[in-house]
Amino acid sequence: MLNYIWIGLILIGLFVAVGNDIIDEVQNPYRNGEPFVSTVLLKKAPSGIRQTWEGDLVAPPDYFNGFYGTQRTQEPIRQPAVISKSADGTASLTMNITDASPAWWREMAKSAGSKERLLGRVVEFSVSEDQTSARVQVVFESIRFVKLKAVTQAALDYAAIAVNIALGLIGIMALWLGMMKVAEEAGLLQVLTRILTPVTKRLFPDVPPDHPAVGAIIMNIAANMLGLSNAATPLGLKAMEELNKLNPKVGTATNAMVTFLAINTGGLILLPATAIAVRAAAGSSNPGIIIGTSIVGAGCATIAGIAASKLLQRLPRYKKAMEV
Repeated sequence: MLNYIWIGLILIGLFVAVGNDIIDEVQNPYRNGEPFVSTVLLKKAPSGIRQTWEGDLVAPPDYFNGFYGTQRTQEPIRQPAVISKSADGTASLTMNITDASPAWWREMAKSAGSKERLLGRVVEFSVSEDQTSARVQVVFESIRFVKLKAVTQAALDYAAIAVNIALGLIGIMALWLGMMKVAEEAGLLQVLTRILTPVTKRLFPDVPPDHPAVGAIIMNIAANMLGLSNAATPLGLKAMEELNKLNPKVGTATNAMVTFLAINTGGLILLPATAIAVRAAAGSSNPGIIIGTSIVGAGCATIAGIAASKLLQRLPRYKKAMEV
């Protein structure tokens, strides 16, 4: 069911992105194909067959805001630019986009595929007699499918983040899974079963103390207490499989199953190893700061779950459900 929900959310995101891009095509907020008129204060005289002028493109904020239909820019525009004129007479303009550039141009450069440059085709270029300034009309590169590109780029970025986090988890998961396997082969499981028999008898009175389900339950709880959620999953499935062998009515959860599920869902934890590893992989300066709050929160959730399961199983309504 969760897969269908994710697919639905992805499709909704794509439809919304395409819808916004269609609206942008109609309204043309980036003024595709329309010349932007400005003045370039020249700093360097042209030289060579391919003439190149360097300078600052300047424009009043009122004109900029009116051209793009935005009120973001309040300061005069002064953007470094380079104008290149080839032998056939065509000219192009290149602007290096920085944090000081207008926010609208930063968005255009990002949507055009480069966060550092914004390119344009010069349709009119007239230099003053003293060659200190020039009047320029430039048509910037077309900006289209902004939202669809953003959705696609976000998907790729988060896929890369997921891979990096997963690679960061391999080491710690391999360590703890190996330790769990060694403990099981060394007989620690039997020792833990004997030590925790008084607790398991109270929590699971319907399960014989020497039943294989008890060992799987203990290993699952131990893995959860160490924060190894991935390692705890197969142990939890094994525990449920063993508990189902004691089930007098297949298809209806027993009291032991409900109590075990409450403990598992509560996530009783002492060392949130997986969460710490994820925080460390994401660059947290103090990944272990969550230990205290994790213990308190998971402890309260586990106690509430056990109390609810023990209380509800005493009600006649739920007792009748277990009658064969």
